[in-house]
Amino acid sequence: MTSLKRTIAFIACALAVATTARAEKTYPLPKGVERVLTLPPSKDNPRNSEGDFVTLKNGHILFVYTHFTGGGGDHSPAHLASRESNDGGRTWTTKDKIVVPNEGTMNVMSVSLLRLQNGAIALLYLRKNSMDDCRPVLRLTTDEAKTWSEPIECIHDPVGYYVVNNDRLVQLKSGRLLIPAARHALKGQRFSGHGVALCWLSDDNGKTWRPSKTILHVPDYIKTGLQEPGVVELKDGRLMMFCRTSAGCQYRSWSTDGGETWSTPEPSDILSPVSPASIERIPTTGDLLLVWNNHKDIDPALKNKRTPFTVALSQDEGKTWHHVKNLETNPYGWYCYTAIHFVDDAVLIGSCASDRRQMNGLAQTQVLRIRVNWLYK
Repeated sequence: MTSLKRTIAFIACALAVATTARAEKTYPLPKGVERVLTLPPSKDNPRNSEGDFVTLKNGHILFVYTHFTGGGGDHSPAHLASRESNDGGRTWTTKDKIVVPNEGTMNVMSVSLLRLQNGAIALLYLRKNSMDDCRPVLRLTTDEAKTWSEPIECIHDPVGYYVVNNDRLVQLKSGRLLIPAARHALKGQRFSGHGVALCWLSDDNGKTWRPSKTILHVPDYIKTGLQEPGVVELKDGRLMMFCRTSAGCQYRSWSTDGGETWSTPEPSDILSPVSPASIERIPTTGDLLLVWNNHKDIDPALKNKRTPFTVALSQDEGKTWHHVKNLETNPYGWYCYTAIHFVDDAVLIGSCASDRRQMNGLAQTQVLRIRVNWLYK
């Protein structure tokens, strides 16, 4: 072999070794964070995504998520399925139970579970029929998820395409139920990626619903508009709404009247790609927990990617965030559509969590279990 050929062979071998090393590199979880459930896709189940949790009166934890059967796209056929844990989320059942069959022309997806003040459990989800008809539907159970009521359509007028993320249904201290939604089309209109945000309100435990008086807009130069809103109630009674945008951060708005009216949306210091954030209050400390894709000082190569997967705390009702920690750092990871659930001294965080080298970024769901005190270390 000539010297040139040996050099070329050596370089090729080195590149192959380097490529293999990159492909096999793993990104372990931080000490104190445990992956307790993984729901990978399969041939007949090409995507498992966005779910939510509720603790039953017997102490078991129910996790309901979207189980796709006819493709991995947002409009592919899917039903709602469940898994259950009887040990605080450490281990889970291995077989699905169908909770809601596919009753939409396209699918059902985006689950919220919430224990109401009257003791019932609410199951909210989207019933998707077409690109101008996607609306939240509510079912209730009074026997700890053994049976569910007939569905209540939360939006009758105006019919349209409304996006409501998983784990978004909120009950205020007043008892009012609130659904934050982004509208992308009215019936008969072409779907638009530029969303407008509003809330749907119920003062009778979900029997009837009405829209907020304010519909929130941002300028057209923000391509996404306001998308995938969430709401958290603050200690002073105000509500804070946060929305994903293409402006490089979450936009925020506030309500002082229980969600009827809202302030003009403004950019926040929660820097992120076009990916949703989640904020909930920690019951044992009263602080706020934020879970999102932190893009502060992000590597330019990761711009617009839904990674890393990060948590932070606020002790001043969202004015500032501290104890910022990455849960997942895989640069090929796709972490989004988070559900947060507190159980005893731990928090369960469910999310889509796929490696895009291997699958659709939304194809696999996981559940992490974290001690609350770890968040403060």
